[in-house]
Amino acid sequence: MNQPRTKVFVEGRYRKLCRDLPQTVFFCPDCKGHPRRRRGCERCEGFGKLTRDSVQELIGWVAGKAFGTRKNKFHGAGREDVDVRMLGRGRPFVLEMVDPKQFDVDLAELEAEVNRRNEGRLELQGLHWTEKARVAYLKETPHAKEYEALVAFDAPVAADAFHPHLERRMTVVQKTPSRVAHRRADKERERWIELLSAEPVDASAVAAEGSDEEAPEPGTRWRVRLRTQHGTYVKEALSGEGGATEPSLASLVGVPCRCVELDVLEILAEDGDGEPAPPASPPRFGAGLE
Repeated sequence: MNQPRTKVFVEGRYRKLCRDLPQTVFFCPDCKGHPRRRRGCERCEGFGKLTRDSVQELIGWVAGKAFGTRKNKFHGAGREDVDVRMLGRGRPFVLEMVDPKQFDVDLAELEAEVNRRNEGRLELQGLHWTEKARVAYLKETPHAKEYEALVAFDAPVAADAFHPHLERRMTVVQKTPSRVAHRRADKERERWIELLSAEPVDASAVAAEGSDEEAPEPGTRWRVRLRTQHGTYVKEALSGEGGATEPSLASLVGVPCRCVELDVLEILAEDGDGEPAPPASPPRFGAGLE
């Protein structure tokens, strides 16, 4: 008879400070990381993954050593794309450690060690003991989000073009974007968005960021802040993807555009009017044992 596995649950927030890090292990879609199939896989060249590491791995490697297990599951309150930073107070997550051999773990030391090893890439905040019920809460509770995007327009845009659309909630209809069509149903979704602000970016500042592109024409680069409903395809809400999202920022100002960079600034309550309620006080040590 198989004995039930022991599990402990640790909760916190992570801030992702780089643009090359997925939340969980990014297995190659061709070989799926299978030990035999990956040997001859041309897509990942035998690595089994499409990125070197992930938020899950960077936390799990350190936590695994502390808890005496290599087995873990990562549960995030949603996820951001690989090339999107997670800033602000960070994204809530629960790390589920499976079959740990050590239980008396100093979580403050664990948090500090993860941050020390990953300075400039990943930062943890508020690591504490939690329980299994928090996994379902994080994964099933919808959250609005606040973003900041660097947007490149095909032609100069005047500030007056944004003003009629700022600080009002509008409904957009989105068809499934081409970039996720292989894993999402092809259907239309209604979501709300709010454009909060738009600030022009100095052309010389853009050139100084190290891009190989020539300095952009004044008025073509803007930093746009917006709030969106849970499940909104934000990049497409900006570009419109050729009419697949209507209206979009591009259609509102009348100039085609693309999202160059995107950052999540905050995870909000479902209605977008404020921050979600803080979690209940952490349970006593051992309450998360299963």
